[in-house]
This record gives sequence, structure tokens and C-alpha cells, in this order.
Amino acid sequence: MSYLERLFRATEDENRRVILSVMDPRPGASLLDLGCGDGAWTMEVARHVGAEKVLGVEFIEEFAAAAGSAGVDVVAGDLGDPLPLEDGSVDVVHSNQVIEHVPKTDAFMREIARVLKPGGYAVVSTNNLSSWHNIVSLSVGWQPTPCHVSDEVIVGNPGNFVEGMESYAPGQTHLRIFTGRALAGLAAHHGLRADLELGAGYYPLPPRAASRLARLDPVHAAFLVQRYERA
Repeated sequence: MSYLERLFRATEDENRRVILSVMDPRPGASLLDLGCGDGAWTMEVARHVGAEKVLGVEFIEEFAAAAGSAGVDVVAGDLGDPLPLEDGSVDVVHSNQVIEHVPKTDAFMREIARVLKPGGYAVVSTNNLSSWHNIVSLSVGWQPTPCHVSDEVIVGNPGNFVEGMESYAPGQTHLRIFTGRALAGLAAHHGLRADLELGAGYYPLPPRAASRLARLDPVHAAFLVQRYERA
């Protein structure tokens, strides 16, 4: 594994740590994870929150099956479609590294607002378009690493450790990449007020230094973490 790949994995770990830091415990709550993958992280979030009911939606059927085995009450479906839940029925909504894959981001945010209970909260994390590593990439004529131009191959940034990788899994292409201001603005348009925004990771620095800089300058961190309540 290259240094850049190790750094990326460590930054993902740091992003998950930051996500948990903004998720207040709600013993007995219902938790909904949008894009729950194989369910392993979903169950970790559920344990942290103290959730009694753990729900998930996952596009890739084999991941959905694994999540079901892990203990998630999961629906295999498209996050651009209406969620199979009643209005105001969920205490906590979580979604990590998913919104960038969704073509219908308005439907995504609208449904979060619809199913969230009054007094509940939602946490969404995604790549940060305004991160320094993306700004530097653009300044030298390279494609920012989270901005994909093909469904078949990753191209445009020779500093990306997955440059040239082919055969991306269905649903894994990044379609929309956000700045923090744009993400909060989209949420506000659909009735969600961002009450907390943090950054996570700071390429190409190692985790300890990156954590400090992300706290000082979240606008240019690698990942965005925002928490919302119903406006």
C-alpha cells in the first residue's frame, strides 16, 4: 500500500471519528443510515447513539444483504426515490460519503427533512470541493480527486493513487461535489438548518497534524461534516 493510500485510509478513519463526535447519544432512538453499505459502520454509529431501532437504505444489493446480516433493518433501493418511512418517524439520520454519488440531491435532502422527527438531528459527511488538495490540483491543471469524469475509469490526476482504475462498481461514481456553503445551502432549501460544521483530514498531512489544521481551517479540510435540525 502506497503512502497516499495509507493517508487516504487514515483520513477516512479521522472523518468517522469526527462524525461520531457530533452525534449526541439518544438512548432508545431510531437511526436511519442512508447508504449503509455492509452495515458495519452503521452498527458502530448505532452503538454510539444508543439506537434501539436501526434502519438503512443501500443501493447495491449484495451490500444490503450484508447489512441485513449485521443487524440493520435494510431496504435495497435508490436514494433518489421516496423513503419507505412515515413523516417525522426517525430520531437520527446519518449519511457518510454518499450524497456525492446521488444524482437527485434535492430528493435526498428533502426526504431527510421529511422523515426527521422534531427535535431529531441529521449528520451528513462528504468530500470537500474547496479542500486545499483540490485547489492545488486545479492550479496545476489536474482534475480534483473526488470529481469523477467517467463511469468506467478514473483519470485526470496523476497524484491520485487510483489513477487509471477501471470497472468502478455500480453507484460508486461521484456525481456532485460540494463546498460547505453549498451543502448547507441545499439543506436549508429543504428545511434543514446546519447547527454545526466541522472539517476532517487535511491532505497531504498525516492524521495528527491534519486534525489540528482541520479544526483551525475547516473550509479547506478534506471532508465536510455537517449536522442539521429541522428549521
